[in-house]
Amino acid sequence: MIDLLLAMALTVRAGETWLFSIQRGEPADARKVEANAVPARGEVKVNVKPVFGTMMTITNNSEQGYTFEARLIGTDGKSTAARTCTLPSRNQPALETWQQKATAVRIGRFRPAKGGSC
Repeated sequence: MIDLLLAMALTVRAGETWLFSIQRGEPADARKVEANAVPARGEVKVNVKPVFGTMMTITNNSEQGYTFEARLIGTDGKSTAARTCTLPSRNQPALETWQQKATAVRIGRFRPAKGGSC
């Protein structure tokens, strides 16, 4: 059975920056942008870099915070679940770092947060 996260999520390769909105808990209207792009109201910006293993910066420009799931894609193409913190609202960035080196990070399953945690 195919993992639904693998089928519906957004895959961000190391060195890329994307903007997207969240619809029915999944990234929608995703488009690759320059690193200095600013998310419009209701949009999320995500950037992945190969720093200290793998680093992801994600900024949510909406009134709602989210929890979400992430998977690291290794050089062998295999994915592993990655721990994530709550994505805050109101354009506050979240920084995720993982020791594993990944060629990409796949994110999805966004759900409204009930508080913040890591």
